[in-house]
Amino acid sequence: MVIYRKRGFCHNDKFRAFLFYITKKRLPKEGFIVPLQSLIYLYNKITLNFRVTFLGTGTSMGVPVVGCKCEVCKSDDPRDTRTRTAILLQSDTTTVVIDAGPDFRQQVLRENLTKIDAIVLTHEHRDHIAGLDDIRPFNIWQDAAMPIYANDAVETVIKREYHYAFGENRYPGGPRFDLKTIDKHAKFTIGDLDFQAIEILHGSLPILCYRIQNFTYITDCKTISAVEFEKIIGTKILVINALHHKGHYSHLNLEEALEMIERINPERAFLIHSSHSMGKYADIQPTLPENVTLSYDGLHYNYL
Repeated sequence: MVIYRKRGFCHNDKFRAFLFYITKKRLPKEGFIVPLQSLIYLYNKITLNFRVTFLGTGTSMGVPVVGCKCEVCKSDDPRDTRTRTAILLQSDTTTVVIDAGPDFRQQVLRENLTKIDAIVLTHEHRDHIAGLDDIRPFNIWQDAAMPIYANDAVETVIKREYHYAFGENRYPGGPRFDLKTIDKHAKFTIGDLDFQAIEILHGSLPILCYRIQNFTYITDCKTISAVEFEKIIGTKILVINALHHKGHYSHLNLEEALEMIERINPERAFLIHSSHSMGKYADIQPTLPENVTLSYDGLHYNYL
């Protein structure tokens, strides 16, 4: 590829194909003029790669469940141990965590994280926010408050549950939060990752899930309105909750999740937020469609 920087002139068959992908207009073989900085920006956005790590894949009680003696909770297969659901997104320059439940500290220790640029929250239930006090080391190492993206309802709960982190009488050793209010219409950028908020219903509770490029993360879903579903169309990689096999008032079960996956039609799909009633990984995975994975803690996927 040759780029003539002084004139912003580009002449290359691969580059022509790339620009056609962006503009849907065929460009002349003899050459064309493009704004160089705009071209670099678009190229970086469309070709952005990031790594997805499933920090936790379990439901609110986790797996094993305290006191349970079922075969899943007694399994020695590490894929059957599920901490509370959370996910890690890492590009070359940006590290973002979605949700920080009660297992947050162990999850970041397991992944050897030393930097988090922001935490994005889906909703206010304890299995998604109970670990926020453990951002304190990141406050120290990064010498900054942690940006927390959340809607009004979540912020209200954070200010109540972590009251010692706010106000004139803020505890000096407490966590430092930089709350950034978003709603279902929000489009925001963290580093080189672009987020689109999607509102779904967790039973009757409106919560936020997120699309990042062609990767969509949905947890604690029961239903999605037609308007919000439009935001998901074209997703290539989908993460979606599947609680277990029976019907549930606020979560998709396995059958419903598979129906949603078929409707969205991604290239790959990953199931999360699963309880011990889902069954053992070794038993369930062979029954799933070829492009669907029952995810487990520590699973990595490179989004290209």
